[in-house]
Amino acid sequence: MTSQTPSTPRPVAEGDVLRPVPSDARATSGVGAFLGWLERHRGLAFADYDELWRWSVDDLDGFWGAVAAYFGVRFSTPYERVLTSRSVSGARWFTGSTVNYAEHMVGLVEDPAADADDLAVLAYSQTREPIRLTWGELRDQVARARAGLRRLGVGHGDRVVAYLPNVPEALVAFLATASLGAVWSSCATEFGARSVVDRFSQLEPTVLLAVPGYVYGGRSVDRRARVVEVAAGLPTLTHVVEVPYGAGALDAAFFGSPALVGWDDLLAAAPTGPALFDPVPFDHPLYVLFSSGTTGRPKAIVHGHGGILVEHLKNHALHWDLRPGDRLLWYTTTSWMMWNALVSALLLRAVPVMIDGNPFFPDLMAQWRLAARVGATLVGVSPGYVMACRKEGLAPWDEVDLSAVRQIGCVGSPLPVDGFSWLQNGFGPRVLLNVGSGGTDVCSGIVQGGPLQPVLAGQMSGAALGVAAAAFDHDNAPVVGDFGELVITAPMPSMPVGFWGDPDGRAYRAAYFDDIPGVWRHGDWIRFTDRGSCVITGRSDATLNRGGVRLGTADFYAVVEELPDIVDSLVVHLEDPDGGPGELILFVVHRDGLAVDDDVRRRVVEALRTNLSPRHVPDAVVGMAAVPRGRTGKKLELPVKRILQGADPDTVVSRDALADPQALVAYVEEARRRQVVRW
Repeated sequence: MTSQTPSTPRPVAEGDVLRPVPSDARATSGVGAFLGWLERHRGLAFADYDELWRWSVDDLDGFWGAVAAYFGVRFSTPYERVLTSRSVSGARWFTGSTVNYAEHMVGLVEDPAADADDLAVLAYSQTREPIRLTWGELRDQVARARAGLRRLGVGHGDRVVAYLPNVPEALVAFLATASLGAVWSSCATEFGARSVVDRFSQLEPTVLLAVPGYVYGGRSVDRRARVVEVAAGLPTLTHVVEVPYGAGALDAAFFGSPALVGWDDLLAAAPTGPALFDPVPFDHPLYVLFSSGTTGRPKAIVHGHGGILVEHLKNHALHWDLRPGDRLLWYTTTSWMMWNALVSALLLRAVPVMIDGNPFFPDLMAQWRLAARVGATLVGVSPGYVMACRKEGLAPWDEVDLSAVRQIGCVGSPLPVDGFSWLQNGFGPRVLLNVGSGGTDVCSGIVQGGPLQPVLAGQMSGAALGVAAAAFDHDNAPVVGDFGELVITAPMPSMPVGFWGDPDGRAYRAAYFDDIPGVWRHGDWIRFTDRGSCVITGRSDATLNRGGVRLGTADFYAVVEELPDIVDSLVVHLEDPDGGPGELILFVVHRDGLAVDDDVRRRVVEALRTNLSPRHVPDAVVGMAAVPRGRTGKKLELPVKRILQGADPDTVVSRDALADPQALVAYVEEARRRQVVRW
């Protein structure tokens, strides 16, 4: 392989252009094709991305109507209006229409035999051999699963839940559920029974799909007892469907009233006639996603068929640049919204690569080797993974054949400038680095890049199409050049239908709209530049306020984690209830697990003072064995802060929401040492 690494990579600063928009981007990209269609069919011409984005948020009816028409959304009942109003909290989309998301995933084809042998899904696991599903096989299994669920009594509006890893059976069951107009929700198998019941019990499901176990890295994990415990906590269940996976099998004798059904039995009956997809209203619930549970009981966020359909068509084609036959590799679990985004690759007839197991087994190169093996065209990575690869001196573009890659996606937490330059300089101008941020709440990106946007060091390229994102200051006024609350000032179709169990919408409105009436407050701390790019430094409720000046946590991490012997860090500010300056505490993880001595503290303080400011110098530098993170890789700043302020850990974070529950123990002990506990 020929290295694409520049012989002498230049140092970069935030905002430097790492990759300008290629001269042929409009002619070769999905968003360029959309622009051509707009000109031919709507008489609309836009010079660049900025003009297209402005139109997409100023003329919501025109933009989203064009998205539906361009991608050929099949409305079983035509819509009356694209949008009822621009009220962010009360908008209704494509009113009067009926549609089915699953039909667009597997059913929109004139001749099913024409692509029956084409590849649809790839799956790689540490539990069993790889699986390849063709379009013919996928459609057949979805039709069989649909018929099987109907035999179990599942119908319109019923809830089907899954305690499953990221495997094809989860995708098949999800699409079968959606085809019936039933409602899907899933949890990853590493979650404990209490966390699963906390989530699923809100939905009162009738069917649970589960596996008896799995292999994570080289370790076999038995989940049979947990499945029994989960089933016992869901009294509305009528059936448990066992997906064979890992060692052992579920025993019907332990389940009591829910009948145990095998996966093969569920798919046993061959469907007759064409595949069926029940038309449902545009905003009919498709699935329920749960918030992380790191700041309280997980919120049951309901997403609708139509909103997810048009949003993912737009996002995947116009930002991710997915095309038929492309291969999307993005490590995720079934508990993260990235799973829902991953499988939506099928909307563009691209191939989702489903991965289950330890993503770092046997080493950090594992994901890059798999990307080379499958010929991935878009590879998703987390900032933590990027920085770990960089710190280990890896050069995956030299070590394996990644020539098929056109885009690298990166989400989950802020990516430092050095992470941008490592990736973009390494892969070269042929590959687009798309760093973005969004969330479970909209099941998509809010700010990100795309083929018509430049890549800027340390900055996300800008607001996504159709997303009226802005920063608001303390007076709730738009601000450019300074940090503020990330807000969305106009509706977007994939905003939640609501929260489950919140019939009057009170909890939903309180979560997003009460703080700034009429505006969606997302909860991130963001700065937009005068060219539209942006920087997110973390959650706004975890932002540090020192002497009246707000400090972003990401700035600390970018400096501290560049020190050669510091592998991770976490910073919190404990306010003084009497109005004093409070205490700024920096927790650091030493490479060798050594206690933090005076020399380490001196170098940390010097680096922060020199690279940032005296305000960034912590009052204390404390050594820890690990930094607690959520399962998506985000540092849990706010839960740690609340624990150090005396809150009961069980009230501020669900242990099963943590990537490593043991990582929190030392912080609980630190709170006890400070004698602030009230529990």
